[in-house]
Amino acid sequence: MAAEAGESKLLPGPADGAKDGAGAERKAADTGNMVYIPPGEFLMGSDDRLRDEKPALVVYVEGFYMDRYEVANRDYKRFIDSTSRTPPENWTKGLWPPDKGNHPVIFVDWHDADAYCRWRGARLPREVEWEKAARGTDGRRYPWGNEWDMNKSNNPLRGHEGTEPVGSFEAGKSPYGLYDMSGNVWEWVDDEYLPHAGSDYASPEFGSKYRILKGGSWWDCMFYGCGISAPTFNRSFFDAGTKNDSFGLRCAKDAR
Repeated sequence: MAAEAGESKLLPGPADGAKDGAGAERKAADTGNMVYIPPGEFLMGSDDRLRDEKPALVVYVEGFYMDRYEVANRDYKRFIDSTSRTPPENWTKGLWPPDKGNHPVIFVDWHDADAYCRWRGARLPREVEWEKAARGTDGRRYPWGNEWDMNKSNNPLRGHEGTEPVGSFEAGKSPYGLYDMSGNVWEWVDDEYLPHAGSDYASPEFGSKYRILKGGSWWDCMFYGCGISAPTFNRSFFDAGTKNDSFGLRCAKDAR
């Protein structure tokens, strides 16, 4: 059930004294191209930027799996062939654009993303899961650390127009080894657009109309200024039916 406005969709907290960290016991192995994110606490949000990113708060998340890479066109093709779902609008006669098989699928709305993950036996990640997978447990601003580096992601400042193959930026990986958690394409998450727990910001956009996207893209931060969409805690929101050339996805799965 969706959380009401003013409530949080954060996962349940741990028993007293439970902590996360590099030494946490791993209870499951990597599964194909999914990476295990161990249970524990991390810092979510930020106190120094946009109103809907506040407040910064410590959150506990149960262990889960998440895709190492964004879903590529060749992955999505198997879904299209299996389900007869309408292909993305940049495909021709059911085929992805030439030489784009390993690029992230684009022109998918939240409903497409949700259906794809369910078809795979997975699900869309929750916002709190996505942010932990991108940020780790040391409160970093970007997947690779705290200093902005335009060469560690596919962002507009590099001057490349369009997506790049998934996994192209080895130095830009998250602490858990996930690629493209900043830049390339925005990624749909499961959550409705609601405030963080403890927030005093009342936006007229909060509620069930919009779904959240995370991670920035190849295009959008030239719109706002250097690196503003690149931070791990950045949030964007759109109507669930929105499709464009900078929206994509990756999937998650419960660790049980």
